[in-house]
Amino acid sequence: MEFPKGFRWGTATAAYQIEGGAYENGKGESIWDVFCKKEGAIARGENGNAACDHIRRYKEDISLMGELGANAYRFSLAWTRILPDGTGKIERNGVDFYSRLIDGLLEKNIEPFVTLYHWDLPQALRIRGGFLNPETENWFAEYAETVLKYFGDRVKHFFTFNEPQCILGCGYRLGTHAPGLTVSLKEQLLALHNLLKAHGRVARILKAKGAEVGYASCGYSYAPAFPGREHEKAAFERMFRFERENPLGTIATFAEPIFTGKYPKEYYEYGEEFLPEISDGDMKLISEPLDFFAFNIYEGKFVYKDENGNTAEKQAETGSPKTQMGWEITPESMYWAPKFLYEKYGKPVYIAENGISCPDYVFSDGKIHDAYRTEYLNSYLKALCRIADEGHVKGYFHWTLMDNFEWAEGFKQRFGLVHVDFSTQERTPKDSFYRYRDIIRSNGKILWE
Repeated sequence: MEFPKGFRWGTATAAYQIEGGAYENGKGESIWDVFCKKEGAIARGENGNAACDHIRRYKEDISLMGELGANAYRFSLAWTRILPDGTGKIERNGVDFYSRLIDGLLEKNIEPFVTLYHWDLPQALRIRGGFLNPETENWFAEYAETVLKYFGDRVKHFFTFNEPQCILGCGYRLGTHAPGLTVSLKEQLLALHNLLKAHGRVARILKAKGAEVGYASCGYSYAPAFPGREHEKAAFERMFRFERENPLGTIATFAEPIFTGKYPKEYYEYGEEFLPEISDGDMKLISEPLDFFAFNIYEGKFVYKDENGNTAEKQAETGSPKTQMGWEITPESMYWAPKFLYEKYGKPVYIAENGISCPDYVFSDGKIHDAYRTEYLNSYLKALCRIADEGHVKGYFHWTLMDNFEWAEGFKQRFGLVHVDFSTQERTPKDSFYRYRDIIRSNGKILWE
């Protein structure tokens, strides 16, 4: 068994997590630059000011991707590196950096997959209300048009937003991510609608230029706990359930309006007191046809139909394996999530992120023996291969290329295939790097040997 011909093999990163140079070369301040200054916001008071120094070491990082054999790379642009104030003045230093990066990727036959927004809104736009301001749509459109102007001749694959559930759920509801707000339900739903309109507007702009467009969703995936059609149906229904008590955290909250032109029916039950003004034109814009559904998979849950016909969740076994982040290791997610997503929305699927944080360190032989990550890769990709064989999965992006600044966790979580010594910025490929390289070279065949 192997993956389909033409399958995209890659890694994924995000600008704030790797670039560094937070206040260099005309870059504007982002909400993460500001949030990291807030006492207690980030583990050990760390920040992404230097991160992995990717802005100076990008050639080395491209070479690592070439050594890996990746044919695709998903990365985000820092909005503030291109438009320091979010709109208006264009910073040529930022444009030139990304142009060099894109050219370097193409020289290695690595296809760039660009994420426009991976959580780092310009602070100048946050001051003007951020996603609570309906002007978000116009700001995002100006940014996208600028990106197309300078890179549209070479970049043909775009993600509008990464994990809108985290953008709004963590940033506007829980306050655990930038900008660190805990707003009312009415404001949460307004921010949701504004974000979706911005997505639709930019999807329309990008597609008009012939680009392939989607967005990267997240959320728990659900798998049947036991064999049987009734349990599969329970898992399918649970995966796409709207959660009234947590509207910003579900797959359906975003996917339903984007792919069907309507919010989940339960959404409308909040009533006029809470709902934003919604026009037919809004919903038509939001549901601009996309080319794929991208999903970030880390852990899943298992459900079944009990003897009373109710959907019940099967609890994890005592002592079941977990990642350093405390997430359950559930490779079954990699089979069932793409299967259900394709059945529900009929779009090809990209696994836009998947990976594991481990307590990696350099051994006395100078190498990083991350056996847990290697096993994780084997088990998750074997599950993905089973469903990819049906032709509905187009690519896989491992999170992440190298250890980086992991948001509120600071530098204490290591997800990389490449170890980074943050005091020297030295890169050292881990054992998992070479295993992934061999998987790519064999197009997955080696998984079954």
